[in-house]
Amino acid sequence: MDWLATITGATGSFLLTIISFLVVLTVVVFVHEFGHFWVGRRCGVGVTAFSVGFGRELFGWTDRYGTRWKISAIPLGGYVKFVGDLNAASVPNQDQLAHMSAAERAVSFPHQNVLKRAAIVAAGPIANFILAIAIFASFNYISGRQVLEPRIEAVQSGSAAEKAGFRPHDLILSIDGRQIETFADMQLLVSSSAGEALTFMVDRDGKTVTLSATPNFVERPTPFGKQRIGLLGVEASRDPSAIKRLSYSPLGALKAGAAETWNLVDRTLNFMRRLVLGWESADQLSGPIGIARASGTAFDVGGVSSLISLIAFMSVSIGLINLFPIPLLDGGHLLFYAIEAVRGRPLSEKAQEIGFRIGFAIVAMLMLFATWNDIVHLGTSFLARGT
Repeated sequence: MDWLATITGATGSFLLTIISFLVVLTVVVFVHEFGHFWVGRRCGVGVTAFSVGFGRELFGWTDRYGTRWKISAIPLGGYVKFVGDLNAASVPNQDQLAHMSAAERAVSFPHQNVLKRAAIVAAGPIANFILAIAIFASFNYISGRQVLEPRIEAVQSGSAAEKAGFRPHDLILSIDGRQIETFADMQLLVSSSAGEALTFMVDRDGKTVTLSATPNFVERPTPFGKQRIGLLGVEASRDPSAIKRLSYSPLGALKAGAAETWNLVDRTLNFMRRLVLGWESADQLSGPIGIARASGTAFDVGGVSSLISLIAFMSVSIGLINLFPIPLLDGGHLLFYAIEAVRGRPLSEKAQEIGFRIGFAIVAMLMLFATWNDIVHLGTSFLARGT
């Protein structure tokens, strides 16, 4: 009956992955859309629908303000539809706008001034960043952080570190002018800088020494598939005195949470920069399948706390991606509003329509490409297990 146990275990793992994925995506999407909704309501704009998911409504209710709250069949996003919107992408409904009464125009999104519209659109990504900061701050305040000082125990033979002249007991002070407080800080910078020359300031027996090293490219397995990272080739100190427990006041925890959120933003932007320059491979981009795998792995390995950490990571990613100046995304709308503010009038209907079509094509291609990467990574993983 081993085959039955195998099937049962695989089914349970699959269900766990799906449930974890839905929890992560639902929380991130709800917070994002609630940011739009909350600021929209504060600006006096009418909201006709708040949906988690796309497509056919599974269930929902209508509140006393006339907003239809609903859960829809396709759990890959969500939207807030304001009065005057044609669809979930906030494309203006020109026919409806032309026949609106004065009272309807007062609560119509397209009839608001450009500052209000920009605030409503920006509120979604901002809400995602606030969620991430809150999660990281909560962990920091409740549990504190156990950190390892950036002191080197050993240098691997033939590594980038050995070529640069690193020695055991060196204490890393800064990298490219950025202060390094923990070994994890060093790892984050090095891992995202493969092939780039970095300048290290180290404390060696009380003297400050400057070293230049270029991390090597290596591939490491992750829940999103294999990732190319930079490797210096040093080992952390094993001395118990190098381990420190950091505790935080409420304000200190909030500052640390904001710093962790900014680090994620910085790493993502650095990856995009390296991708454009050809220093990173596009096969590292992940889509819904990759996120689902990561969700299942996070819960399986670290339980609820790891899943909450993944929510924070995904919240930053969704918030940042939505700020990219691509029509259809929040950043595309903000770009249109910036142009409107400069010109003193909005772009023509035709120009906006072309922009939204281009944006849709870009988003669709990126989604298809990322999903293809997920399928390839999934197939590679199965083949590896088989061998």
